[in-house]
Amino acid sequence: MGAMGSTLVIQILLILGILGITFWLFRTRGARQLAVRRLLILGFALFAVAAVVSPRLLTRVAHLVGVGRGADLLLYATVIVLLGVIALQEVRAKNEEKRITYLARRIALDEAEQPAAYRERTQSGA
Repeated sequence: MGAMGSTLVIQILLILGILGITFWLFRTRGARQLAVRRLLILGFALFAVAAVVSPRLLTRVAHLVGVGRGADLLLYATVIVLLGVIALQEVRAKNEEKRITYLARRIALDEAEQPAAYRERTQSGA
């Protein structure tokens, strides 16, 4: 297999990976996901497929924004996206923590013994 054949194999594998992850993201989010998120995911997937199919295009875009190589531009974009995902996960985790704390307090209050019943139980046992 020549250089062209091995390039084609990696392109096919990368495209399948991109499409697989994209479909998984659509499937796991369901109808609750905002349309904007879906458009962003679709746009990123199309960009990723275009970068795999035509790496020279990514290099041209990189040159337009002042980056030397397309691979460097892809690395910078990936770092930015990763930091964004980490920030979103942090916000979600804090919101879930607040929600769990509220629910735990609510359950504790709902299941707490009434003061009158507590007095009666402790005074009658003494």
